[in-house]
Amino acid sequence: MSLQSKLDAFKADFEAGKPPYSVPRSVIDTMHRATAELIASGAARRALKAGDKAPFFALKDPDGRTVASSEMLARGPLVVSFYRGAWCPYCNMELQALQEALPAFRELGAGLVAISPQNAVNSRKSIRTNGLDFPILSDPGNETAAAFGLRYAMPDYLIELYKNLKNDLPAFNGDTSWTLPMPGRFVIGRDGVIRYAEVNPDYTRRPEPSDLLPTLRSQVARAA
Repeated sequence: MSLQSKLDAFKADFEAGKPPYSVPRSVIDTMHRATAELIASGAARRALKAGDKAPFFALKDPDGRTVASSEMLARGPLVVSFYRGAWCPYCNMELQALQEALPAFRELGAGLVAISPQNAVNSRKSIRTNGLDFPILSDPGNETAAAFGLRYAMPDYLIELYKNLKNDLPAFNGDTSWTLPMPGRFVIGRDGVIRYAEVNPDYTRRPEPSDLLPTLRSQVARAA
């Protein structure tokens, strides 16, 4: 089953209130409203695109080690995935799909990192819950996400909903900004230029990991 098929199946069960989910319709409607407003804002169109120069980043993994994009690009092309956090089931399914695709990425000489605003404790949870074998990096305040054009401020009514649901982002992330990244997936060539970019303001929509393989193969051919 494709990643998007899994996401669609989860969304249908969640919104239908099938066990173990029991969410009032008003909550679903509020989430839909926030997504629709983010789409209408045009924020995704302002994110970095293929052909743009990727910002340099140096972020810490859960063990406090700094992972620098320049060091990873010295070894090969780099797949970068931005996600919201361990609390997001759609993000967890995406991370699992990326883990499944990791051997194919590595066979083509590519590295993979995933970036979220969450703190080290919750990054460890992402690794443990999803059985990950690639770096999970913390992006305090979504500063790197902002450099890629992904950061957005949550509207007040959505913040209130998250608080009512005990989804305490300041505790998860270690800052009080109430910002999130739009889910984004990028392939950066060894020259630092973005070769593939997919950004979606609808957090329930994610590209297939296999969509990246043609771009990665072209990077191998370019280097040959």
